[in-house]
Amino acid sequence: MDAAREAAEPQGQPPATPEPGVDAAEQASGAAEQLDRPLPEGVRRRVVGLAADALGGLTPTELPSTLRPYAKFTPARRAKYAGTALASALEAEPVFRSRIADRLRLGQPDLVKALEAGSVPSAAEPLDVAAAAYLLRPRGWTRLVAEAGEQAERAGVEDAAAEAARQVEKLQEELAAVRAQARADLERQRAESEGVRKELEALRRRLRSLESDTRRAQAESRRLQGELTAAAAATATERGAAEGESRRLRHRVAELESALESGRRSAREGRSVEDMRLRLLLDTLLQSAQGLQRELALPVTQLHPADLVDAVVPGSASPHDVARRGLADDDPALLDQLLAIPQVHLVVDGYNVTKTGYPTLPLEQQRMRLLGGLAMLAQRTQAEVTCVFDGQDLDVPVIMAPPRGVRVRFSRTGQTADELIRQLVRAEPQGRPVVVVSADREVADGVRKAGARPVASVLLLNRLARS
Repeated sequence: MDAAREAAEPQGQPPATPEPGVDAAEQASGAAEQLDRPLPEGVRRRVVGLAADALGGLTPTELPSTLRPYAKFTPARRAKYAGTALASALEAEPVFRSRIADRLRLGQPDLVKALEAGSVPSAAEPLDVAAAAYLLRPRGWTRLVAEAGEQAERAGVEDAAAEAARQVEKLQEELAAVRAQARADLERQRAESEGVRKELEALRRRLRSLESDTRRAQAESRRLQGELTAAAAATATERGAAEGESRRLRHRVAELESALESGRRSAREGRSVEDMRLRLLLDTLLQSAQGLQRELALPVTQLHPADLVDAVVPGSASPHDVARRGLADDDPALLDQLLAIPQVHLVVDGYNVTKTGYPTLPLEQQRMRLLGGLAMLAQRTQAEVTCVFDGQDLDVPVIMAPPRGVRVRFSRTGQTADELIRQLVRAEPQGRPVVVVSADREVADGVRKAGARPVASVLLLNRLARS
């Protein structure tokens, strides 16, 4: 037995250790037994699983060359990918099979002892018994493997029958449910079909009604089209008659206008004759009155319309009259004398002054510089000061605090600063002295007609520079 095992082992591998508890004669008797049919599938899977679990505890030298690539796999992967190689090695190499059997002895010692003693535990799983018998090869192991296979097959058949019965019962239940659902669907479809049929009948009736309404509407449309054509013809006839009447009336109006103009010329000629007669009569009366005045030696006091206008006569002007101070327009002392008049109102054309004096500065700095100088001037002269800026080019509202003693006004959109200055001058009472500072000739002429005194912007700039 030892010589046969040594002959069966590969070169370089140690001989297998004899199984404890079984003598050589029993082992030889069990090893001589052979299965008369292939290993049952259930037993084969169980044997491969045991070998895959035990493979990790063997050294590479203890493994057949065909199984060494799978040594580092997990037991599950060994059983999956090396199942055929494991089954072949267990069948062909007794040494490897005995090593797996040694692992089985350590894992399931009770089962192994029972098999070696020739008894089978009644509570053991048949497949476990068959797999252990296949690996240990005790006397009668082929019978155990065959019986386990038959039991597994019977169990499989019974399980398959039970499963088939369960499947049949389940299918019957599903069939009954499907039939019930089909009946319900059929009833629902019948109800829906009845509803669709009724709705279709209603739609057909509605369609017939709409077709009738459409025919009536088409007939009405044809009738209205005929009436519209007749009305268009009548309108064209009436338009022609109206145009003829309009031409006649325009001709009549032209005749009346010509007659009216002739009447007006005749009236003007008659009025001219009457005016001439009246003038001759007045001249006669005036000559008669003058003759009577000479006869009676009455004093002659001849008055003319210009004598009735209220104005300042030279030599009798008041000390505060603006016209009395007859200085030149470019005289530096002119502005000082004008500001010395009591209750004088100084109106300044703001941008006209700033663009004359410092045009390179931004508009905001121009306004601040001018208003600062006017504030000091108002404080020294006690004059009322109003500064007007053109507001029509402003993109945003101006937020500023006017200085003390200076009234600041911006013109509204669509209004110029010149128009606002003339409104301020006209708003003053008759006789109050008003001085307007602007280099604009149109502004100067306009305020002079309104009774104010214009002053050039250069005079104000010089006055502010002296402050």
